[in-house]
Amino acid sequence: MRQMAAPSGRSPRPGPAARGRKAGGDVRPESRPLPITRPRSYAAIDLGTNNCRLLIARPQNGELVVIDAFSRIVRLGEGLHGTGRISEAAMDRTVAALAICADKLRRRHVSLSRAVATEACRRASNGEELAERVRRETGIVLDIISAAEEAKLAVLGCHNLMEPGDGPALIFDIGGGSTELMHVEVADHDVRIHDWISAPWGVVSLTEHAPLPDDSLAGRQAAYAHMRAVTRDAFAAFAARAERFAGQPLRLLGTSGTVTTLASVFLNLPRYDRRAVDGLVVPADAMREISRRLADASIADRAEIACIGRERADLVVAGCAILESIIDLWPAARVGVADRGIREGILRTLAMQGRDIPVTRREYRK
Repeated sequence: MRQMAAPSGRSPRPGPAARGRKAGGDVRPESRPLPITRPRSYAAIDLGTNNCRLLIARPQNGELVVIDAFSRIVRLGEGLHGTGRISEAAMDRTVAALAICADKLRRRHVSLSRAVATEACRRASNGEELAERVRRETGIVLDIISAAEEAKLAVLGCHNLMEPGDGPALIFDIGGGSTELMHVEVADHDVRIHDWISAPWGVVSLTEHAPLPDDSLAGRQAAYAHMRAVTRDAFAAFAARAERFAGQPLRLLGTSGTVTTLASVFLNLPRYDRRAVDGLVVPADAMREISRRLADASIADRAEIACIGRERADLVVAGCAILESIIDLWPAARVGVADRGIREGILRTLAMQGRDIPVTRREYRK
């Protein structure tokens, strides 16, 4: 029987037997195309009281290499201090940001991911309602984590930047709705938390608790003094336990928008540069001087500082008050700065699940 031509007009491809037959009549095994394999990738989403942040990373040569990132100020906790609820406007901003994250997860073919929500969702009476709306509209499952797990993830994500030494070490995370303090022991790539506290004051909650009576210098100084008193009281129990370290060389590392912003001001950067800030060590006295200078400045003047801008101008002072209270109770000579934390902690745990256990990208530098 004559073989019919293919619809294209070209001769049809030979069958399997003909493809496997050499000129001499021998039959060779049919070759099969190799399957396409994509490198494993992981994603971490941290939905905080002020920001929504995403990191997507891939293990490579013992390191986590970031291949995509996203950050947006959503002010999820705006008004929460007074109402106990997340507003509809804040929900809308958050869902819109997480929809972008979901699109990035799909386009990057993420193997394992985790999305966590922290203090705002823990405190809000409608936190679970937000989580359900996020799942329904974006497909992202939000895990509202405890303060203890938040502290653990922050430590896991940034401890490699701790200044070397034998003195007691403290890691702090100034968030939007809470601040965590963790007394840690760091050995190589391992870390152990000996003591910790979570105080219900972050840059958003403290700003709303201590509003400016007026934007005069006296008013700004009065509001700052009130913020310092509130945070000092919140840290009192931890401070009492820290007194046993008096006279020892202390080490201090901070992970938050507050310390990275103040580090940028210290460096007088024209725009934020993670490479310059992450791993930087700043004299504690310089951090105090910058904090007090910003607290005295008007909102308009703070907004003109390149690395603060309009979005952070009203919140940065609360962060300064919290930072000064931390330095009071843990009077280290220097403050380490980490532009990493919960997201990197999530990525490391996901990498362990995927049997890839990479090292954090960069460690402490002088």
